[in-house]
Amino acid sequence: MSGQRIAVVGLGNMGGRIARRITEQGHAVLGHDLDPSRAAATGATHAPSLGEAAAGSDVVLLSLPDSPAVEAVVLGEGGLLEQCRPGQIVVDLSTASPESTVRLGAALAERGIVLLDAGVSGGAAAAESGTLTVMVGGPRDALDQLDWLFGLFAAKVFPMGAVGSGHTTKLLNNFLNAVSLAATSEVMVAGRKAGLDPAALLDVINAGSGVNFATLKRFPHIIQGDYLEGGLTGALMMKDVLLYVNRLRELGVPSLNAAGPLASFGLANSTGYANRISNRVVDAIGDLSGGVRVHDRTDDETERRP
Repeated sequence: MSGQRIAVVGLGNMGGRIARRITEQGHAVLGHDLDPSRAAATGATHAPSLGEAAAGSDVVLLSLPDSPAVEAVVLGEGGLLEQCRPGQIVVDLSTASPESTVRLGAALAERGIVLLDAGVSGGAAAAESGTLTVMVGGPRDALDQLDWLFGLFAAKVFPMGAVGSGHTTKLLNNFLNAVSLAATSEVMVAGRKAGLDPAALLDVINAGSGVNFATLKRFPHIIQGDYLEGGLTGALMMKDVLLYVNRLRELGVPSLNAAGPLASFGLANSTGYANRISNRVVDAIGDLSGGVRVHDRTDDETERRP
């Protein structure tokens, strides 16, 4: 149903890129954000209120930092629960608590509004190139209606089950991402301090059993001094790991492997890297190891900034 009108609420790191992907392919978007100037940068028309975003759209995409922000947008005064019409579809692209998502889905369903929880993976680069992976919870018929829309910014879309299953899948995936990034950072710092060439060490890992997303996609850039700035921050990575731990507690599963990323990103966030890309965890570990860097660049862009 490519004639559906689209609104995007939250035009930050991911939402802004997704909105731009949609507008660049010829589709009008209403954009609502706490910073009104962001809409123009994405090619969207600014919607001053949630009510105007809802009234001018058939599908509302949410891209917000956490569950409290999503709850405020949906349940707050003048929020989507009040403003959306029966039959309208709300798609939550945020990384959020599945328990909160299920509650919001039930509240919206009572008014005939459909919620799809659609976790996205791939980061800012994939959002810009339209190659995100999306994992979706909610009614399959609603998902099928939006095939055309997801196709504008995603390469793969996986239906995962009932409302909440998309966000649960995202937390499980993000936890593995956090583990691999934290562990690889520690290993690369140790290798550097042991006198190993970072590029040679990375080649060995990528040819062996230690290969992972961080070694394949992140560290080939990091060892050149390019941290791929603009992606998920250390603070948001910590938030995601804590959501994972909470979800496992709800499921009655022990989170035995969470201590590593919690310690690593806790260190990074407490030593000046909280609002930098999460890849900077390697510098936090390097700082604690005597100022080690896994690259040879010395320009200001690679220095730690509070």
